[in-house]
Amino acid sequence: MSRPLRDGSLVIGVDFTSAPSRRKPLTVAVGRWRAAIPRPIYELDEIRAFTSLDEFDRLLEEPERWVGGFDLPFSQPRALIEHEGWPTDWPAFVRFYCDQPRDALRLVFRRWCDARPVGDKFARRTTDTPAGSSPAMRWANPPVAWMMHAGIGRMLAAGLAFPAHNHAPRGSGRIALEAYPGFTARTVCRRSYKSDTAAKQTPDRRANRRMILAALEHGTAGLDLTLSITPTWRRRLIADGSGDLLDAVICALQAAHAAALPRYGLPRHLDPLEGWIASVPATPRSRSPSDTAGRASSWPDRRRRSARRRHPR
Repeated sequence: MSRPLRDGSLVIGVDFTSAPSRRKPLTVAVGRWRAAIPRPIYELDEIRAFTSLDEFDRLLEEPERWVGGFDLPFSQPRALIEHEGWPTDWPAFVRFYCDQPRDALRLVFRRWCDARPVGDKFARRTTDTPAGSSPAMRWANPPVAWMMHAGIGRMLAAGLAFPAHNHAPRGSGRIALEAYPGFTARTVCRRSYKSDTAAKQTPDRRANRRMILAALEHGTAGLDLTLSITPTWRRRLIADGSGDLLDAVICALQAAHAAALPRYGLPRHLDPLEGWIASVPATPRSRSPSDTAGRASSWPDRRRRSARRRHPR
């Protein structure tokens, strides 16, 4: 596979919502990756606000090549999927999951939680623990299960490539990585920096956004690149009490960081059914308990074997 990033490559970051509106739009950061010394730079060009999922569909269909970080789960825990007898081939599972009515999925989630003790209600993907992300099956506060339900089927149907799931349609130049901005934000500041409730958009949270943004610009937020941003956008990101603008930018930075790493920084023994969150380091614990030796091919290995089959030497 060719390198996903070259000087000037387009990188986007998507702060997703399952029901975009004027009050709570789906937010997309758009910028360019620049090769630089001592570390690459992400130049923010603009941030778009989409008030419908139709606009999101049109974004996915744009022909220009890009790498994108998307803040929504790309899958569910293997334990839950196997327990329910759902498809274990990732594309088939995505289609199955997105075809299910929310009410039916909610019953499955509740049944799972009701059968388990307090403190261990939710199944978790292997990546969720090191990332500190909400369980992908959580249907409220935040409703990440519905974010997946609304978004990932559209992304699969648009022909995107998904390195963390060993899914690479031939000729696709649009690469999707799962992002979670809270992981990077907590590297800088453990305190809350955002709220959708106006009364909770306090000066302290504003100061925390300023701190996080400064770390992104100075390259001290745990990512191997720095953010270049105009004063106007800096003011807007700090002023946005919802944190959506800042989160979209962090998603783009996480995607750019991962895309510059060998194999996108993915664990060697990745479970392609569950996937992985970009920029979360791969550790010895990253292997799924249900993995067996040699079961899942790594992203580049699969592409190389596929290329040999198409073009035998």
